[in-house]
Amino acid sequence: MNGLQGNDATYLKAAACAKHYAIHSGPESLRHEFNAEVSDYDLWDTYLPAFQHLVVNAKVAGVMCAYNAYKGQPCCGNDILMNNILRNTWHFTGYVTSDCGAIDDFYQHHHSDADAESAATKAVLHGTDVECGHITYKSLVQAVKHGKLTEKQLDESVKRLFTIRFRLGMFDPPEQVKYANISITSLESKPHQEQALKMARQSIALLKNDNHLLPLSKKLKKIAVLGPNADNKETLLANYNGTPSKVVTPLEAIREKLGKDTHIYYAAATDFTSVKDSMVMNAALDSVKDADVIIYIGGITPRLEGEEMPVNQPGFNGGDRTSILLPQVQTGFMKKLKATAKPVVFVMMTGSAIAMPWEAANVPAIINAWYGGQAAGTALADVLFGDYNPAGRLPVTFYQSDSDLPAFQDYTMNNRTYRYFKGKPLYPFGYGLSYTNFTYQWKQKPQSRYHAADSLTFAVDIRNTGTRDGDEVAQVYISYPQEQQRLPLKELRQFMRIAVRHGQIRTLRFSIPLASLAKWDETLQQQVVYKGNYQVFTGSNSADRRLVSNFSVE
Repeated sequence: MNGLQGNDATYLKAAACAKHYAIHSGPESLRHEFNAEVSDYDLWDTYLPAFQHLVVNAKVAGVMCAYNAYKGQPCCGNDILMNNILRNTWHFTGYVTSDCGAIDDFYQHHHSDADAESAATKAVLHGTDVECGHITYKSLVQAVKHGKLTEKQLDESVKRLFTIRFRLGMFDPPEQVKYANISITSLESKPHQEQALKMARQSIALLKNDNHLLPLSKKLKKIAVLGPNADNKETLLANYNGTPSKVVTPLEAIREKLGKDTHIYYAAATDFTSVKDSMVMNAALDSVKDADVIIYIGGITPRLEGEEMPVNQPGFNGGDRTSILLPQVQTGFMKKLKATAKPVVFVMMTGSAIAMPWEAANVPAIINAWYGGQAAGTALADVLFGDYNPAGRLPVTFYQSDSDLPAFQDYTMNNRTYRYFKGKPLYPFGYGLSYTNFTYQWKQKPQSRYHAADSLTFAVDIRNTGTRDGDEVAQVYISYPQEQQRLPLKELRQFMRIAVRHGQIRTLRFSIPLASLAKWDETLQQQVVYKGNYQVFTGSNSADRRLVSNFSVE
């Protein structure tokens, strides 16, 4: 947050905004009228912690309230979310904006209010200071005239909005404002380009690497680069994005890295969800028979998933995914690639989890490259050919199939996410491989007994036992007592990404305040650190119980 808002005591570099507050997850077709039903436990355990951290600890300047309703009230006019929690409990003093058209929804879709005047009044009285829209808040003048709210009440929103503008230095001489003279030459400056490459590299997760197929040799004679994302700049930039002056696709980066001595054959071969031209696909299959390796770069694209999109293709509808499976046309094509008996590397680009059970069982090497931004191609080529050792980790669970998930409109957390999922994932939360190996050993074990006011402290030695330098992402999970009300099966509490040279040992020290393990008690209606038996385990992902220690809270 400091990166966006800066570190000046008086002025903001930019006013960061936390969105969408709260319990906002679709479906897209119902977003303007949907009433999210969640328990108080799930509200405080899942849907509010990130907002609480942003508001209370990071001091975010703004919050955007969501389209949907909660407990029958639109989020932007919600007694519990806006008044009780955001303003009164968390003491948020910044501004709140609606999402675009969300106040119109009060009377047009939620039908919680009779007209624009009533909707605007409710939103302002609940602390929504400005609407993203151009209809409903224009009725506020009439609302004051009709006595629905006072000018003094309206002034509270005006003060918050102008305070942000003052903090942004909009009314002060430019020479007085620390951030007012940032030159346009800072855009895409060398440090920014380096940061883009660093972020792309660090995000790449190596999911499979049978028989050390990767990294590839730079001396191969012929490489086939196939797939709808191999040379697709639009996918790399995702959406709500800026427009860089230069975007490097995987195909461009591979060509640049290997030069003229390696023949690189390229064909998209398939679209994301269909085969547009079977002759092109068959020609591609014929052309890869003499390749040393095939790199298929597929996955999905931001043009298929996003906000209220006019999309209706297999697996996608209106901006939502109707299946988490990799589109069948891509799996079918990779089956044909495997039949060539050539080694296949599957590079997946996506903004969310994809189920790919056939690929996980049959393709020897799999990389998840996400939507990597302007330097995505360069970062991927660096990983493919060993100039960068990957250490990215999955920030979500990759499930096996659609049947692993509850219904889309079910907002409860039962059997959902790594914290409550009782099945076997395809790839667990926090998963990612490296080109080297690491071992874990206790340096200092935790104590066996604690009180709620204590901190759990311990230390771990991590040794790089491989032949390459690399980063390791050590993750610490807590398993909660299961005798009480529903508590997480496991929960990430801390992690550290560290560089470890081959043969080197690094010592990591962890300290977890047990007060941070508090969970919502439905009976007491407050956060409680439950007494009972816990476990702490450390490893490279949520299924890796490399080091385990039991402890109790008394």
